[in-house]
Amino acid sequence: MSDNKRRGGMRRRGPMGRGMMPADKPKNFKRSMKKLLSYLGQYKLSIFVAIIIAIGSTAARILGPKILGRATTELFNGLVAKVNGTGGIDFDAIRQILLMVLALYIGSAIFAYAQGWIMAKVSTDIAYRLRRDISLKINKMELKYYDRVTQGEVLSRITNDVDTINQTLSQSITQIITSFITVVGVLIMMLTISWKMTLIAVVIIPLSGILVTFIVKRSQKHFTQQQEYIGHVNGHVEEMYGGHDVIKAFNGEQKSEAKFETFNNTLYDAAWKAAFFSGLMMPLMTFVGNLGYVGVAILGGWLVIQNQITVGDIQAFIQYVRSFNQPIAQLANISNVLQQTAAASERVFEFLDEDEDVADIANPLQVKQVRGDVEFNHVKFGYNPEKLVIKDFTASVKAGQTVAIVGPTGAGKTTLVKLLMRFYDINEGSIYVDGHNIYELSRFDLRQKFGMVLQDTWLFNGTILENIRYGRPDATDAEVVQAAEAAHVDNFVNTLPGSYNMIINEEVTNISEGQKQLITIARAVLADPDMLILDEATSSVDTRTEILIQRAMEKLMDKRTSFVIAHRLSTIRDADLILVMDHGDIVEQGTHTELLAKDGFYAELYNSQFDVPEIPSRATQLTE
Repeated sequence: MSDNKRRGGMRRRGPMGRGMMPADKPKNFKRSMKKLLSYLGQYKLSIFVAIIIAIGSTAARILGPKILGRATTELFNGLVAKVNGTGGIDFDAIRQILLMVLALYIGSAIFAYAQGWIMAKVSTDIAYRLRRDISLKINKMELKYYDRVTQGEVLSRITNDVDTINQTLSQSITQIITSFITVVGVLIMMLTISWKMTLIAVVIIPLSGILVTFIVKRSQKHFTQQQEYIGHVNGHVEEMYGGHDVIKAFNGEQKSEAKFETFNNTLYDAAWKAAFFSGLMMPLMTFVGNLGYVGVAILGGWLVIQNQITVGDIQAFIQYVRSFNQPIAQLANISNVLQQTAAASERVFEFLDEDEDVADIANPLQVKQVRGDVEFNHVKFGYNPEKLVIKDFTASVKAGQTVAIVGPTGAGKTTLVKLLMRFYDINEGSIYVDGHNIYELSRFDLRQKFGMVLQDTWLFNGTILENIRYGRPDATDAEVVQAAEAAHVDNFVNTLPGSYNMIINEEVTNISEGQKQLITIARAVLADPDMLILDEATSSVDTRTEILIQRAMEKLMDKRTSFVIAHRLSTIRDADLILVMDHGDIVEQGTHTELLAKDGFYAELYNSQFDVPEIPSRATQLTE
C-alpha cells in the first residue's frame, strides 16, 4: 500500500490513467549480472574468505569417500583372508579410518556453517543497501517519472526484485562456489583412482551442457515476463484498492476484474512455464547421471577382475560420480535462478539509473528570510519539451500581495506553482524571489520559504497532533493546539475519541474530507512560512466552515506573499492581483473590479459561475 493511499492523497497515474508501463525489452543477462557484481565490489574480502572456507569444507568432504574406500578394501581383504585361513579383519585399522572420516565430515560441516554465515551477512547487507539506495533515489528523481510509472511498479522493485536478489546471494552464490569446487575436486580424486572410469563420467558433461543450454534459452523470456507482470499486477491491485469507491460508483468492477484477469493470466502463463522449465532441469540431469552410474559400474567390475583397482576404489568412485553429477545438476538448476536474478537486477538498476533532478549549484545562497518579491520572466515550460504548457509567462508580484491565479482547466495554474517550488525545471526564462534566481538557492531552502495547502490532502498514519506537527517538527504541543484553533480544527477534534491523540488510520477513512483539509491548513499555520501557496484550500468544507477558514487564512496571509489557485472566483474578490491564465499565458491581470470593468475573459469566467441557464419546465417541454 503506497503512502498516498494511506494518507488520503490522490494517486499519481501514468498517461491516460493506465496502471502499467510499456513492455520491457528482453533482459540483457550479461550486463545485468555485471552491474550486480560491481555492486558486490566492497565485499571482495568477505567473499574471498568465504571461498577459502568453501574450499576447505569441500576438500574435507571430497577426501572422505577416498579414505572410506580404504575401510571397504580393508574389510574385503580381511574377509578374503579369513575365508582362505590366512588372516582376519583388522577392526583397529577400520576404526581409525572411520574416525578419520568422521573428523573430516565434522570439519567440513563447521566450515560450511562459517561460509553460510558470511554469505548470509553479505546478502542481507546488499539487500539493505539496495533498499536504501532505492529509497534515496525516490526522493532525487524527477517528478515526471511518477507521471508515467505507477506506485505498484516502484513497490515491486523495492520488495519483490530486491528479495529475489537477496535470496540468490544468500543461497545460490554459496551453492555456486561449493558446486564448482566440488566438481573440480571430485574430478581430481576420480583421476587418482582410474582415468578410464573418469572418462566415462566426464562424457556425460557435454550432454548435460546441451540440455542446460536448451532449457535456459527457453526459460529466460518467461522469467523476464514473470518479473514484469508481478509489477503490473501489484500496480493494478494497488490502484483499484485505493479507488474502490469510485469503481463501485461508476460500476467499473467488471472492467477492473477483466483488466486484472488479463494481467493475472499473463503472469500465470509466464510463471508456470518458468516453473516447468526450472523443474525439468533436475529430472533430465538425474537421468543423464544414471547413465554414468551404469557405465562406471560395468567398467569398475572389469577393472577389479583385472586387479587394476580395489573394491574400495569402486565404492569411492561411485560416491564421487554421485558427488560429481549432483553439483553439475545444481549448477544447471542455479542457472534458472540466475536468469530470474538477472531480470530482477535489471529492473532495480534500471530504476537506480533513471534521471534525477538537476543538482543544486555547488554553493547555493543562504537566505534566512525573504520579503516575498516574486518575478516570472518569460517562463516557458512543457512536461514534454515539444508541447509547452507555459508558453511565455511574465509577471511581477510585490511582497505581501495576495495573488490569485485563475483560468479554465488546463490553463497552467497548478503547473506555475510547481515551477515556483522547483518540482519541475523550466525550459526557458527565469524566476526570481527577492531578486535571487531560484536556481541560486537549494531546493531545501527554497521550499522551506513556502507553506502549501493543496486541494489533495496528504495525511499519514499517526495522531492528529503528529500530522499537524509535520509542518514544524520542533513545535510544542501548545503551539500545535494554537495552530489547530486558528484553523478551526479545535472545533471538531475534541468530539473525536482521543482528541488530538486519535490515530488517523492508514486509509484516512476515520475523518471526513473537510476535516482532512482543516488539518492540512493547521499544518501550514504552524509552519509560519514566509510565503503561501493555496490550491483551492477550502474546496472540501461546508459553507459555514469555509467562512471560518477564510478568516483564518486572511490572518495567515497578512503581510505574506500568497499565491491562491482559485476555481471558485467568489473567493478571490479581495486579492491584490488576479492573474488570468489561458493556454499557458497571462491574458489579463488586475484587481477584481478592474477585470470586471474590462468585460473580457475574466468577466466571462466570473459571470459563467453565476449565470445559470434557464431550464424549461416539464410543462413547457410537454407543450412544445
